[in-house]
Amino acid sequence: MTDTVSMAPEKTQDVTEALRELLCAQGVSCFGFADLRRLPSDKRGGYPFGVAFGLTWDTDVLLGIEAGPTPAYHDNYNSLNARLDELSLLVEGYLESRGFKAYANTRERVGMGGDEYVTRLPHKTVATLAGLGWIGKSALLITEEFGSGLRISSVLTNAPLTAGTPIIEGRCGDCDVCRDLCPGGAIAGRPWSPALERSEFLDAQACARTAQRRSLATIGQKVTLCGLCVLSCPWTQRYLTSK
Repeated sequence: MTDTVSMAPEKTQDVTEALRELLCAQGVSCFGFADLRRLPSDKRGGYPFGVAFGLTWDTDVLLGIEAGPTPAYHDNYNSLNARLDELSLLVEGYLESRGFKAYANTRERVGMGGDEYVTRLPHKTVATLAGLGWIGKSALLITEEFGSGLRISSVLTNAPLTAGTPIIEGRCGDCDVCRDLCPGGAIAGRPWSPALERSEFLDAQACARTAQRRSLATIGQKVTLCGLCVLSCPWTQRYLTSK
């Protein structure tokens, strides 16, 4: 993979608009396009652009997890992830059909980095560079419209896209609701910036251990599901109360 923009005949606006139409037709909750070239080439596989998109949680399901994850929450989690994988492959296939290179960051392809729960290029990094939102103190993507009440995915490509304006600083201010409510004490309360490593504001292992303990207690399965920081975020609450 070379760090170059494709020379296919479509103009930048043409392919960007075509993707807009495709994603809107598929009913995604939000989407954006990112110029990834500020990142090291190896981190983005040499691809210069990215597409980020998200699907919102079922609001009734989300409102029901204050005491712990529920079977409905587990089902919604799995269905959202499966649908995001479908959408990622759809975008990849569409771009390839137009003569571009593309790589869908599906769950199978991305994997997880051992016990540290990291990936080479997180979906939320693509999303912040696309201008969809910022990283909260909980290490979740937060958008003004949906808070952190959505799941996201991404596709990398050499198709020339009209990129959004990157968001390069957090907008959580002095809010520490997620930190104070985290049952695992995993959130340090430090504001995010792209220069920070995740470990500097979130203990991912403590988060995972606590989520597994809570899910085992409430749904009888040791899976990494909690969601309390999603539900408690004031930006998410604003979205939920607007429904």
